[in-house]
Amino acid sequence: MADHKYTADSIKSLDWKEHIRLRPGMYIGKLGDGSSEDDGIYVLLKEVLDNCIDEFVMGFGKQIEVECDGQVVTVRDFGRGIPLEKLLDCSSKINTGAKYDSEAFKKSVGLNGVGIKAVNALSTKFEIQAFREGETRRIEFACGDVQAIDKKNKSTKEENGTVISYVPDDSMFKKYRYRNEYVERMLRYYTYLNRGLTIRYNGKRFRSKDGLKDLLQENISETPLYPIIYIEGNDIEVAFTHLDQYGEDYFSFVNGQHTTQGGTHQAAFREAVVKTIRDFTKKNFDAGDIRGGIVAAISVKVQEPVFESQTKTKLGSLTVSPDGETIRTFVGNFLKEKLDNFLHKNPETADALQEKIQRSERERKELKGIQKIARERAKKSKVHNRKLRDCRVHLSGKNKEKYKSTLFITEGDSASGSITKARDVQFQGVFSLKGKPLNTFGLTRKVVYENEEFNLIQAALGIEEDLEDLRYNQVVIATDADVDGMHIRLLLITFFLQFFPELIRQGHLFVLQTPLFRVRNKKTTLYCYDETERDAAIKTLGRNPEITRFKGLGEISPDEFKHFIGDDIRLDPVKIDANESLKEMLKFFMGKNTPIRQEYIIRNLRFEHDIVEDEDTDENEDDSIAPTKKQKTEQSKPEVAESAAA
Repeated sequence: MADHKYTADSIKSLDWKEHIRLRPGMYIGKLGDGSSEDDGIYVLLKEVLDNCIDEFVMGFGKQIEVECDGQVVTVRDFGRGIPLEKLLDCSSKINTGAKYDSEAFKKSVGLNGVGIKAVNALSTKFEIQAFREGETRRIEFACGDVQAIDKKNKSTKEENGTVISYVPDDSMFKKYRYRNEYVERMLRYYTYLNRGLTIRYNGKRFRSKDGLKDLLQENISETPLYPIIYIEGNDIEVAFTHLDQYGEDYFSFVNGQHTTQGGTHQAAFREAVVKTIRDFTKKNFDAGDIRGGIVAAISVKVQEPVFESQTKTKLGSLTVSPDGETIRTFVGNFLKEKLDNFLHKNPETADALQEKIQRSERERKELKGIQKIARERAKKSKVHNRKLRDCRVHLSGKNKEKYKSTLFITEGDSASGSITKARDVQFQGVFSLKGKPLNTFGLTRKVVYENEEFNLIQAALGIEEDLEDLRYNQVVIATDADVDGMHIRLLLITFFLQFFPELIRQGHLFVLQTPLFRVRNKKTTLYCYDETERDAAIKTLGRNPEITRFKGLGEISPDEFKHFIGDDIRLDPVKIDANESLKEMLKFFMGKNTPIRQEYIIRNLRFEHDIVEDEDTDENEDDSIAPTKKQKTEQSKPEVAESAAA
């Protein structure tokens, strides 16, 4: 047994920058490389912007300028400017800032004085300069350490405000790159929530006239069933409509922060909209019938908000202010008055809304008998479901690491066997498909209950009643890198697009990327995800390395699979582009357009010309995507997952 000495030398105290660099996840969530919107580099930008927004909210500075070349970021606001004598403290001392004074920043986003300090500590270069009443001061840092500092104020003709420029540390954010589309979406959201604010990004101008109404109009690609309902009051703004689709879709915000995981304000809205519509129609409609197909945006301003993490993606506050008024009461009273008045004044909208609810009600009643049988089957499956090998921690639980919870949906027993043996049983579950799933394009929700496999997937995920009950943070499609695997992937994406689009919109659906090649010699083994990586590995290892081509997930041993679903897992998020119609996407991928779809799938598959496969392809139930020998596929592009839903 190892001798672990526990002495006074074992106790260590880290300074502020060392702790941030040692535990960055506590401050900015995951690191990432910029390929996902919740990667840390976007949190760094958000932390800088939040300070600028707070100035605007307090009535100072109507314009923010942002420049980014993919790596270097510069943000300039025209607020009051950080007091020059406190510039060093505000940029390098934790728990230092003006936001503890509720009079100065009554409804601020950042309250704990961490924000730009985290940006400073996690950047190889961080420059901050404040302009205030004709004077300026500048400090330059590297990973939180001061490199250059103005000890005295200098005169300036610049307008009041603050400019921050930083370069994220590439030793922490591996091969990172800011994606313009993600940055622009973030900036648009800031302008929706702050009417009158202008943000210029690399010369492009963002500004909103109608707030959340603009947000919905720009994010809805289909014709809504009735004009967007838009209402606002003191510290609250709401916009919503219904689409002819399943599921619920929410954009929720607190003090300008996009709460992607919802929280108490979103829950209060969901409850209040049901109660208000029931009272207005004087009918006790089912909550699911009222909210089915809803697309809504809600923004509230709360004093001293409490979020569930430093990244502020979910509101935990129960009250809106120190006087004790609950968020539930605040939102409920607002909708009771404003929404009820709106519906009385707009009878055509009210009639269209009620007609949508009644259609949902009729469909639900038609499903009632099937649901009863399906639920009995699902109850049995929880005990005897051989398809699901569950994990111990779930998203719906209280474990602090619940966001690690993952369900792999695999193709066949061989693949599920490898993943099951290699998985982390604490956080990773496996659901094994049998053959190809049914094509659900154009079908109603009835098929979810009639088809045992889909019903079991729905039960395993816990999303029959509400996405709030989702049991896994990441739902990962894990199929072979061939045409059949691509087809199964599209069938599953079609299923989720058709019946649970909010699962995709909220960023829970992914496609697993696994290596195509293993290149090794007696000393080193390298795994390669494409031909470029393979060629580089061959050069690295020198003469005549052994090259293995993985044809399917089942060929990868459990010992090897541990590397591909562990810390270095490669996941491609499935996304819905705001400019694309769900109906058009479903029609393209699974409708009667086989020549177009065949061309798309073949174009989006990778080919390997150096390794010739002799065996025949498995018979495909959709002949339109069966490849010729010349078209034999080796691997789908990483972009396919996004493209398949975008």
